Amino acid sequence: MKRIAFVFPGQGSQEVGMGKSFYDQYESVREQFAKADDRLGVSLSQYMLEGPEETLTKTEHAQPALLLLSTSIVQLLKDEGIKPELVAGHSLGEYSAHVAAGTMSQEEALSLVQKRGQLMEEAVPAGQGSMAAVLGLDVETIERVTSAIRDEGEVVEVANYNCPGQIVISGSKEGVDEACVRLKEEGAKRALPLNVSGPFHSRLMKPASEQFESELKGVSLKEAEVPVVANVTAKPVQDKDQIFDSLVEQLYSPVRFEETIRYMMDQDIDAFVEVGNGKVLSGLIRKVNRRMKTFNIQDPESLEAFLEWYKED
Repeated sequence: MKRIAFVFPGQGSQEVGMGKSFYDQYESVREQFAKADDRLGVSLSQYMLEGPEETLTKTEHAQPALLLLSTSIVQLLKDEGIKPELVAGHSLGEYSAHVAAGTMSQEEALSLVQKRGQLMEEAVPAGQGSMAAVLGLDVETIERVTSAIRDEGEVVEVANYNCPGQIVISGSKEGVDEACVRLKEEGAKRALPLNVSGPFHSRLMKPASEQFESELKGVSLKEAEVPVVANVTAKPVQDKDQIFDSLVEQLYSPVRFEETIRYMMDQDIDAFVEVGNGKVLSGLIRKVNRRMKTFNIQDPESLEAFLEWYKED
């Protein structure tokens, strides 16, 4: 039997029309979309299928939308008897991974990430926080420059270790702007401000994490049926207490995605399956190891292509 790992995309992978082909083809998906609308008290399925884009892109909508599609596809894979060896997600995607691992229900996760999105939006006043992607510069230089800026009194730190040559920084607008200038002087190919609503995965999210902790206490976490490789440590978690701590810390800690992928590759994985909208993670995985086999499942055609490979002798 082939050994596979599921990975789940995070915020930024949303787009109007996501999931429409699954919605049209599968009654089970239509049922899950309708239940999500009822659970959240918003027309989430309408935002996903029809837009408008500015409504779908709001953090409190984008996060449950991405989770809903990913976990609806997971159910289709389960119906086919597919079970991964390991699961992981990128930031928000870690919640889809936990649903896939059985640590929380889809319904609980939807409410949780809706609240998570609201708290992240509210943590820092609009325009005061920022994030930027730094391309073509080594980690050591980025950490040295951001550390120097912190010593001068501004907040800026690494938010995502995505893949070789792609690091995301986060912090105050002034701190990120200054870091972009200095990192270009240090040889970065590009330092691009991101279109996000806050300084995610930075210490400025600590107040949000404290409020989020009380929300998470209301979820009946279970032991993971398959290991979830946590963003915070790039190590597998299965114990309920470990899972709780890792999800609280994740809000203000960097996403160690490259380390996560390297760990999973070391577990003799035959292929990574990106479950949900887009191909962002598949691209990052190939930058870690271009020979690694990847699939992305975001419509019935890509689901069939994966199943055909998985079931062939």
